[in-house]
Amino acid sequence: MKFLTFAVVLGLWLAQASSATLGVVQTEAGKVQGKKESMGLFSSVDVFKGIPFADVPGRWEIPKPHPGWDGVLKATKYMDRCLQVTLLQSSSQGSEDCLYLNIHVPQGLLSVSKDLPVMVYIFGGAFLLGASNDVTFLGNSLYDGNQIADRGGVIVVSVNYRVGPLGFLSTGDPRMPGNYGLWDQHAAISWVKRNIKAFGGNPDNITLFGQSAGAASVNYQMLSPYSKGLFRRAISQGGVALSPWAMQKDPMTLTKKVARKVGCRTTNEEEMLTCLRISDPVGVTMGGKVNLLMIVTGPVVNLLEFSPVVDGDFIPDHPSKLFNNTANIDYLAGTNSMDGHMFAGIDVSSINKRNAETTVKEIKKLLSGLTKEKGEAAVISAYNAYSTHWGSVPPQDVVKKTVADIETDFLFLVPTQIALQLHAKHAQGAKTFSYLFNMKTRIPGFPSWVEAEHAEDLQYLFGKPFALPLVYFPRHRDLSSDMIAYWTNFAKTGNPNTGNNRVPVLWPAFSSTQHPYLVINSKINKSSVRYDLRSEYVNYWTKTYSSLPIVASNQPANPEHD
Repeated sequence: MKFLTFAVVLGLWLAQASSATLGVVQTEAGKVQGKKESMGLFSSVDVFKGIPFADVPGRWEIPKPHPGWDGVLKATKYMDRCLQVTLLQSSSQGSEDCLYLNIHVPQGLLSVSKDLPVMVYIFGGAFLLGASNDVTFLGNSLYDGNQIADRGGVIVVSVNYRVGPLGFLSTGDPRMPGNYGLWDQHAAISWVKRNIKAFGGNPDNITLFGQSAGAASVNYQMLSPYSKGLFRRAISQGGVALSPWAMQKDPMTLTKKVARKVGCRTTNEEEMLTCLRISDPVGVTMGGKVNLLMIVTGPVVNLLEFSPVVDGDFIPDHPSKLFNNTANIDYLAGTNSMDGHMFAGIDVSSINKRNAETTVKEIKKLLSGLTKEKGEAAVISAYNAYSTHWGSVPPQDVVKKTVADIETDFLFLVPTQIALQLHAKHAQGAKTFSYLFNMKTRIPGFPSWVEAEHAEDLQYLFGKPFALPLVYFPRHRDLSSDMIAYWTNFAKTGNPNTGNNRVPVLWPAFSSTQHPYLVINSKINKSSVRYDLRSEYVNYWTKTYSSLPIVASNQPANPEHD
């Protein structure tokens, strides 16, 4: 009888313990109700999917506030992604009605959470594709925030924004200034600032984080004068505003190219713009697809044309000149050790073929494409910098890895190190942290020298080894646990070492005089703290290469006036 009584009391207590939930939440535009998802015996996450943060956007217009709704909005399913090409570029998907966000709020035993740090995620996808709920595996979105929220004790928000031509087409002047995708992100962050308190969040402790184009977007949001006071911290994973793929060089030429594809004449620019505005949005979107046949003519990165521009407003100047706007924002940034391998494998396909030789001619052709604005002198200079350690008869694995290193350095690692240095230089009380993620790839079929491929860090940060335990090993859960701890500690305090979550080793701050970084993999220990990440190559690109004269006539000589 005593056992039965105990069991009943325990059952009632557990029922009550698991009942902490927000229920209906009042936002500025109306009431919303999400869904509680259990994370174990004593914890759950309130999930709100598809909350509108702005009205349906006008074509190439800044987003406007949502008019609101009556009754209670059932926020239980993801809404459409913004209109975009599919991965294979064969068709389009999504809608112009796409400005929605998702919120994950961790709950404990008896009372709902209050005053939690907030982490806002901005997805990547070359500014061409992607969504806040992208890449679903076994019914679980890659960007599902439940594991970070539950294990890290933070609210996670993921947001949609316009991509491709509808998000980043620009004339380079006030007629169609561009950066509409950045304005969407800004509108979402502003909505979070105004409304997150009702969900148990602290509006004065918001951290942005993103990967690839999302990482560059995070950096752009930091640099924009419109962000003053909106958020306190930021994390860039594999991309910054200084990355060569993150800024349009010649926006009007791209706009005319899209206009021709949808049948708009380009001789009269005013007529062209009027024609574009009344064109079928699907046609405009397909007009921005990547021409895969052009890969043979040069590096694939040159085909990634849609990106932000210096518009004199949201981005008032070249990004390198705007880091004074980041003085009070804590910044954590890094790259994967093989972020450039995906691009290198397309540009020099022999690097991934076991019995194929990668030749000097192939490497020089790649360098010629990456450094075309500086001509033959740059090719010779860069080739010498990267081959100097080879010896007289370099093994093919060494040569092939060098190709991946070249693209990683040029596209990701060096721009990130420059951004970290600029942030540290301008910081006024804000902290700076640098990392290198080098967990060996889980993608089958790659050569043994391949380490962390582009975007491979995300599965660990978003806790997939816990959400999908049968697909991972214990070492993957160790890495996932450590990443979530560092990232959420940083979101709470501005310091990845300080917070509620234990970390394996102290991660020292990056400064103007010292450049420590943390090597992140499944065996983080004291030897994981190192200094001066690839400084030889950072110095090469920032000093030796930068000092070479620009020779290509089709490239703007002054990046500040692109």
